Amino acid sequence: MSLPRVSLPASLPRPRLRHLRRAVRRVTRRTVDLSHPARSPLGSAVENCVVFEEGVRRARDCSAAEALERVRKGGDRSFLWIGLHEPQQSELDELAELFGLHPLAVAGAGGPHRRPRLTRYDDTLFAVFKTVRFVEHEELTATSEIVDTGELVVFTGPDFVITVRNGRSGSLGPIREALENDPEQLALGPAAVLHAIADQVVDEYEAVADAVQDDIDTVETAVFSAEAAKVDPGRIYQLKRELVELRRAVAPLDRPLLALTDPLRPMPPVPHELQPYFRDVADHLARTVEQITTYDGLLDSILQAHLAQVTVAQNEDMRKITSWAAIIAVPTLGCGIWGMNFDFMPETHWTWGYPLAVVLMAAACFAVHRSFRRNGWL
Repeated sequence: MSLPRVSLPASLPRPRLRHLRRAVRRVTRRTVDLSHPARSPLGSAVENCVVFEEGVRRARDCSAAEALERVRKGGDRSFLWIGLHEPQQSELDELAELFGLHPLAVAGAGGPHRRPRLTRYDDTLFAVFKTVRFVEHEELTATSEIVDTGELVVFTGPDFVITVRNGRSGSLGPIREALENDPEQLALGPAAVLHAIADQVVDEYEAVADAVQDDIDTVETAVFSAEAAKVDPGRIYQLKRELVELRRAVAPLDRPLLALTDPLRPMPPVPHELQPYFRDVADHLARTVEQITTYDGLLDSILQAHLAQVTVAQNEDMRKITSWAAIIAVPTLGCGIWGMNFDFMPETHWTWGYPLAVVLMAAACFAVHRSFRRNGWL
C-alpha cells in the first residue's frame, strides 16, 4: 500500500534534489476515485454500502438494513462495508440503532476527536485515526502550512465495517480497490479492512515524514551558510509547530496497534491470521515515531545553533563598533586638550605645531588600528 520508492542520485545539488523529489511525489501520488457503483439511499453522507461474500464484492443498490440482512443470511464469510463522509449525527444514530453500536462510540463520531485511539465495546472495535497530508510548497516561510490533518473513524464488528471520514484527506477509494483485487485477504473479514486502513494511514505518515525532511534539510543548509544571520527564525518555529501536529497524529497510535498484536489477549474481531500484519504496521509506525522524534531534536539543535550564530555575529559587530570608537577617541583627545582656551598652552605659537599635532594623531590612530587588526577585532 505504500508509495513506490524512487532512488535519486546523491550527487545532485540539494535544491535540485528537493525539487526533483517533490516532482516525483506529484507523479506517484495515488488517484482517488470517490465514486462507487453501490450507493446507499441512507443519506447524502453515505459514500458506499457494499456487501462482500467470500472476499468478493456484490454490487447492488440497497439500504443498510437490507444489506445487513443479506450478510447475516450469507454465513460467516460475509460482511458489510458502509463508508460515510462527514455525516450528520442523526445518520450516525440510525446506524447505531441498526448495528447495535455503543452510545459512547457513536457520540461525537461525526466531529473532531482530541487524539487517535482504539477502544473495544463488547465485540466491536472503535478506532480513531488521524490522517495526514503533506502540503506542497515551493518555499518554506514563517506561515507555510506543511501538514494538513483529517480524521477517520472505523467501527469494526463481526460482520460489518463502518468508516466515517472527516476532513479532506484520508480517501478510502484506493484501499477499497486494492482489497477487491485481493479476495483471499478480504475473505478474512472486517479486520482485513481495518488492517488495510491502518496500513494506508501509517504509509501516509511515513511519506509525510520523508517530505518534511526536505524542509529540515533546507533550513539546516541555510543556518550553516554564509548568510546564516539573515535566516528568519520564524521558519524554524513554523516547522516545529507543523512537526508537533504530525507527532500528535502519529504517536498515540503506537499502543493501540500493539494491543491488536497481543496473542495472549486477542481482540475480536481480529483473527490470529491478521495479527502478524498488524504487527508489521506497528513496526512501521514505531519507526515513524522515532523519525519524528529525531527531527524534533534536530530542529532544536538547528535553532540553538542559529541563535548562537546570531549572538556571535552581534558580538563581532559590537567589537568593530568599539574598535572604531577607540580609534576616533585618540584624535578627539588631542583636539580637546589643544582646543582649551588658556593663554599659556605649549607650542600654541609654533609654526610647525599644527602639522606635528595632525601627524601625531594620525600615527596614534594607525597604531591603534593595527593593534586591533592584529587581535582580530577589525
